[in-house]
Amino acid sequence: MRLKMATILLAGTLAAGPALADLVFPSLSYRTGPFGANGTLFADGYADYFTLLNERDGGIGGVMTRVIECETGYNTEKGVECYESTKGEGSLVYQPLSTGITYQLIPKASADGIPVHSMGYGRTSAANGRVFKWVFNYPTNYWNGASIAVKHILDLNDGDIEGKTIALVYHNSAYGKEPIPTLEALAAKHGNNLSLLPVDSPGQEQKSQWLQIRRERPDYVLLWGWGIMNQVAIQEAANIRFPMENFIGIWWSGSENDVLPVGDGADGYKALNMHLPGSDFPIYDELTTHVLDKGLAAGDGTSLGTVLYNRGLYAAMLASEAARTAQAIHGEGEITPAMMRDGMEALEMTAEKMAGIGIPNFGPPFTVTCENHGGNGLGIVQQWDASAAEWKQITDYIEPDSEVIQPLVDSDSMAYAAENDIELRCN
Repeated sequence: MRLKMATILLAGTLAAGPALADLVFPSLSYRTGPFGANGTLFADGYADYFTLLNERDGGIGGVMTRVIECETGYNTEKGVECYESTKGEGSLVYQPLSTGITYQLIPKASADGIPVHSMGYGRTSAANGRVFKWVFNYPTNYWNGASIAVKHILDLNDGDIEGKTIALVYHNSAYGKEPIPTLEALAAKHGNNLSLLPVDSPGQEQKSQWLQIRRERPDYVLLWGWGIMNQVAIQEAANIRFPMENFIGIWWSGSENDVLPVGDGADGYKALNMHLPGSDFPIYDELTTHVLDKGLAAGDGTSLGTVLYNRGLYAAMLASEAARTAQAIHGEGEITPAMMRDGMEALEMTAEKMAGIGIPNFGPPFTVTCENHGGNGLGIVQQWDASAAEWKQITDYIEPDSEVIQPLVDSDSMAYAAENDIELRCN
């Protein structure tokens, strides 16, 4: 009832009130450097969704949106500089698109009262809203991803992987190291062996790691890479004829950019995803009409429907729906970052809502609460079909192993709270 009344008040305010300022959504992008090819697709999807809202709907709740793009080059120091140079613009939420940048922004943004959304990356234990008031990582995170990959392997082996070896080829950074505690805990639970193979950034040199894989012959390989590291890893796997159906990447290692350069050798490679691939959704007709045909697209229009363009679109959609929720809660169109935070914490993504937006079944339904800033953690496995040159969904949404994940989240977040003298919320 409260939301309904607030929505009515908001509609009246927008109809009768003066023109409102823009809703500002900063984009910490990287279109240059070794990760630029991937970062560009995400940034294009992110920008195009807000352009669609402006052109078709007049913004969100009658308030136009504005995307401020700042180039980070996937460099943590530059990412912090972008944050400092844009936060005074009324920025509502930061999506750093980098685990390293996210770690640096958590204390800064929390002190400034600006929410951070690290969608499927960043500090995993930020899912605990009792500790991290200003940080959200819904709909899933890296520890969930590690569990989903292992669950898929369990499904392939009738639930028994005791004695089998899983190797992790990972970007030697905060990002790549994030799943290690979960994989170690899962190995202890299921009795499998774990081999860790770090790769220094940007990841062009992996000969020694794949020689070790050829020599030790692990049963499965997981890939936690980004940018050029991914295509090099997939090429090296093809070179040693590692069975591609036993090679599984995280969602940042499962784009067209990662497999197309390898050609037929990438056929059968698998990767996780937090949403569906492809462009078979009604929203793409809307994007064509209101964005592409008007010459307003951030890119040249050829990347629509690719995995990373979809992810940028998804990130923008979740941000806009949180803003819409915040407007309804507060009865204000011109929301503040603090109001945006409230909208993010009250966000509910239902199947009906996604269908209404034009992306039916695109992502899993989930609800954010004061205690849970991470959503339900679900993810799918997709597989590359080289002959069709497309990703195909091969599983339903898989639920992570909460018996393993939740204690890890609780332990890490509570340690952070103790170290930083944070009073717990949601009591």
